[in-house]
Amino acid sequence: MRSWLKSAALWALATGMGVGAQAQIVIGQTAGFSGIVAAGVQETTDGAKLYIDTINARGGVNGQKIELVSMDDKFDPKLAAENARKLIEERNVTALFLTRGTPHNEAIVPHLDKHGVPLIGPSTGAMVLHKPALRHVFNVRATYQREAEKAITHLASLGVTRIAVVLADDSFGADGLAGALRGFEQTKFKPAVQEKFNRAKPDFAPLAARVVEAKAQATLMLASGSAVVDGYAALRNAGYGGQIVTLSNNASSGFIKSLGEHARGVIVTQVYPGERSNNYAMVRQAQDLAKATGKEVSPAMLEGFAAAKVLVEGLKRAGPKPTRERLLSALDALQNFDLGGLEISYSPEDHTGLDFADLSIIGPDGKFRR
Repeated sequence: MRSWLKSAALWALATGMGVGAQAQIVIGQTAGFSGIVAAGVQETTDGAKLYIDTINARGGVNGQKIELVSMDDKFDPKLAAENARKLIEERNVTALFLTRGTPHNEAIVPHLDKHGVPLIGPSTGAMVLHKPALRHVFNVRATYQREAEKAITHLASLGVTRIAVVLADDSFGADGLAGALRGFEQTKFKPAVQEKFNRAKPDFAPLAARVVEAKAQATLMLASGSAVVDGYAALRNAGYGGQIVTLSNNASSGFIKSLGEHARGVIVTQVYPGERSNNYAMVRQAQDLAKATGKEVSPAMLEGFAAAKVLVEGLKRAGPKPTRERLLSALDALQNFDLGGLEISYSPEDHTGLDFADLSIIGPDGKFRR
């Protein structure tokens, strides 16, 4: 009898079923950990892990630890959709989280709808994910349209009237352009140049020549990561001396580094308070946790941190052994949840979450300044 009990105990330990073993809540992520957005994706994920690791160290959510399974989709929408399918059908994730890119998230939505899986904090501000509210998508950031509109109206308030708009020829570019055009409508100006480029194979030289010829005082670049860096370099090589502006999808320390000597003075819109805004409890909390791990908080990290706080709160409210359905119901009922100076609310008709938008400029020290 004792021999049987000893064998059973050994089997339990080997299979993870021993006394005190904790079940896992599996959360899936697909994003471009390699490719043109890799720097921002890594920072956003690092920000999320700051909070998730802290929760796990305290015993998890309702006694269960969170396991974040991240897959690299190389910023390819088709691969993003396939990764999402695998995470949902093969890994049986409770939710998807921090998926990056506008066309990528659009490709994922059918899998969410088919299996009833919530997506929390998609790392995109695409309006198509906000209005009308999608049943399974819970945003934790303002829209790109709101950012682009604010960028144009801000430039106009400074007396800048000749503004070029350069955009990737995809759903992200089109979405940002809609907001920019709304800003132009408010200011009574028209774009000095409005040009698209092929996201997969950009050719910036002729485009840069047109911007220079138009004598644009500022250029709003609606693109991601290295595409903005390469486009900016082409503009400078063509003799362009105007202001460069881009959106929060490029609000990472890695983006600043990739700009190199051209970084100073670039305007980047933001969807969270400044990473040194100590009047926000969320920022102070992120700073403290990052310092303990030897990291420095960036805007991209704050995005991941905020999304992780919403994920954890939803799981808490979903109760023990949260299912996809329970998590959906919990998020739909989330009202006035304090992230730490910013409140977020959802309802079945509204999954936008936040509408915070601000501007920053890259200073001579290589940091974002408000």
